[in-house]
Amino acid sequence: MRVAVNLSARQFQQENLVQMIQQVLQETDMQPELLELEITESAVMKNPDAVIGVLHELKRLGMKLSIDDFGTGYSSLSYLRDFPIDRLKIDRSFVSAITEKDDAVIAQSIIAMAHNLHLSVLAEGVENELQFAFLREQKCDEMQGYLYSKPLSAEEIKQWLQKIGQGISERGPCVARKREIIDEISCAAES
Repeated sequence: MRVAVNLSARQFQQENLVQMIQQVLQETDMQPELLELEITESAVMKNPDAVIGVLHELKRLGMKLSIDDFGTGYSSLSYLRDFPIDRLKIDRSFVSAITEKDDAVIAQSIIAMAHNLHLSVLAEGVENELQFAFLREQKCDEMQGYLYSKPLSAEEIKQWLQKIGQGISERGPCVARKREIIDEISCAAES
């Protein structure tokens, strides 16, 4: 199972970020391809020349890279071409009103553009069947939100994964098996 971790603009300013991530991977015996690092547009654009080097180093290690909250930050699209990213995460602000014409057009455009750039797309904040149906129709690759699960503790996620493995899910066995479900997990209380 892939684990997604948010990186802040402040973390990107740390000179030893790549080494710290390598150390955590070694200590946890985690395969790099199972780690996805999420960066916001604003973090990327604060110092794009420095960030691109770090992103390339992380990519060479085998990690997946995502732009989180896409569409809410800087408007320059050149980084989609220049940065070694794998996925765009559509911000929940566009998903929440996806039945409105303008937000629907924005979501459609992000999905089409990402696919044309060979990037996958994840929609954040999917909370109801209408949003799910619209995004599925637009061929959104993955979705996350309360429709699938609320944020879970480490113990709760173990139980939830066992239910999924048995084909039991609020979304039904077919969706549970065919869609990779990534949700925000709060493990701070566990550590």
